[in-house]
Amino acid sequence: MITGKVLNTILGLITLVLMAGCEKEPLKIKYRTGFFPDSVIAIEGLNTQFDDYNTALEASTISTQRPVVFSSNRQSSGGEFDLTHGVIWYTFGQTTGTFSLEGVMKPDAFLDELTSAFNTSGNEYGPFRFFNSYNGKEYMVAATDVEGSGLDIVYTGYLPVYSPVPSVPDPVPATVFNSDYNDVYLSLNNTLDTAYFCSDRSGNFDIYMMVKPPATSLDEWFTSAPAVPVKVDSLCSDYNDKCPFVSGKYMFFASDRPGGDPGEDFDLYYSVYKGGKWSSPVNLGPAVNTSANEYRPVIGIDLYFDNVFMIFSSDRSGGKGGYDLYFTGIYLPGD
Repeated sequence: MITGKVLNTILGLITLVLMAGCEKEPLKIKYRTGFFPDSVIAIEGLNTQFDDYNTALEASTISTQRPVVFSSNRQSSGGEFDLTHGVIWYTFGQTTGTFSLEGVMKPDAFLDELTSAFNTSGNEYGPFRFFNSYNGKEYMVAATDVEGSGLDIVYTGYLPVYSPVPSVPDPVPATVFNSDYNDVYLSLNNTLDTAYFCSDRSGNFDIYMMVKPPATSLDEWFTSAPAVPVKVDSLCSDYNDKCPFVSGKYMFFASDRPGGDPGEDFDLYYSVYKGGKWSSPVNLGPAVNTSANEYRPVIGIDLYFDNVFMIFSSDRSGGKGGYDLYFTGIYLPGD
């Protein structure tokens, strides 16, 4: 039987415990918005011992789950490149500031149909997805092997993905950009009236631009007669300049020009559009570039984060083999 003295002692201990618990401050939100870390992270769940590169991010999403389409030769055990898809997701702790990233190959009925529509017995590179607010359609562009003319740019447009899954029309040549040479890695500015791509029509790969004629729809432009593009001289060198990707006033691209990390491998560069022209390229430096190849940068934006992220490909040591996909945060100059 518990005596009054013992009971008082127990009640006193309980009171002390409760008081101690009340004195402990509740967890507080220290970060109203997140930030992508500037360390380079391998997207393990998407990588294999084969070559995995050329990412396209899902357009117009701000969720922490992002479907990605990319080019890989895994499906042919190192043979031709096809488009495939997976998902990345990231989390940011508003109390701790901790960031985590995961990737996984995940079935998706629509992306299965979309990538299958592009894949052929040849190579497919450089997927690029965007939303056209002028007609309410989404688009995907890629480059595919065409006998007699190397890589040609092809595209398709489709209704946004709701339910049921929309059908995907067969891709057709974007004839305005194509030549008898390799034309690949199309990117568009925010207003969809200026296109950038790379081509070896002058010998080595250079970056070219083309402006849409006024009062012309995107589909009419893409399927019009081949036109002569303008070489972007401020971005081009005597070496290979490839994979332009435009995000607002910034362009990112890959080049094997001298002046990067030691060796003759590809490094990533950026340029800023100001005063009606693109600035001289700036190397992204050792935080991103290595003595191996860094290739095809793609920029992603999340409105809940202070900076942007970049997904790129690299055959650096420490990966699973060949080219792997990597992720890093970037604070754009002036941001």
